[in-house]
Amino acid sequence: MSILVCSDTRVVVQGITGREGSFHTAGMKEYGTKIVAGVTPGREGERVDGIPVYNTVKKARQESAANTSVIYVPHQFAPDAILEAADAGVELIVCITEGISTLDMIKVCCYVSIRGSRLIGPNSPGVISPGKTKVGIMPGAIHKEGSVGVVSRSGTLTYEVVQNLSMSDLGQSTCVGIGGDSIIGSSFVDILSLFEEDSETQAIVLIGEIGGRDEEEAAAFIREKVTKPVVALVAGRCAPREKRMGHAGAIISGGEGTADHKIKAFEEASISVAESPGNVAQILRAELEQEGDRQNL
Repeated sequence: MSILVCSDTRVVVQGITGREGSFHTAGMKEYGTKIVAGVTPGREGERVDGIPVYNTVKKARQESAANTSVIYVPHQFAPDAILEAADAGVELIVCITEGISTLDMIKVCCYVSIRGSRLIGPNSPGVISPGKTKVGIMPGAIHKEGSVGVVSRSGTLTYEVVQNLSMSDLGQSTCVGIGGDSIIGSSFVDILSLFEEDSETQAIVLIGEIGGRDEEEAAAFIREKVTKPVVALVAGRCAPREKRMGHAGAIISGGEGTADHKIKAFEEASISVAESPGNVAQILRAELEQEGDRQNL
């Protein structure tokens, strides 16, 4: 089983005729994702790698029964692209685009919630359920089908951790990149709750970074609501205060948002924290063995 996407997911690509859209469409299709339509205004009637292109998401969805959208359009057009997908009734919207303004995203997230869609991103590497489907830019080859759920704010760290998990024979149920911006559609808590409800996700890896309070809120939620083993990794231990590091959301302000503050929150919630991407798999393996011992008592 998986969360968010599965082998039945039907994807419409917004921005399919652009350089990024066409390139990653080919990669998703090669992985086995059901790409059923593309959207670029003014290009209706064309085909990209055999996939029909439409002017609007509404028509693409009517013609193809798409239930998921992935967005590769430039940042100045991405807010409207998200709104269009939500208006068309798309259930899951995955926005890869980075550089969208915070003010625009506040309005977009509010509207998406009202329309009943779920947004992943922006500035997200996407979602992958190994062996089933991938929606976004995650490299499929490093993933392995299994029962570890991965949720992360960092795309690059996700790839490094997943590579180590797969090499340690710890396959993944679903990997979700929630995005590194300060305003995003789905939080750690949103995805953690889905993993907790998924009967085939047996353990969870959470990859955080400096900035904001998402990790602290996740730690509190895990302490109260999550029954499965969780291993956390927090990037940015050496980052200077009041300086943005990489992602738009990775800025430390005042006494909160530091790696130490986040690590302390996890430790106080009795959550194991890895010191580096390389030892996540080792710690998780030990957690699973302890869980097995407890169940055998």
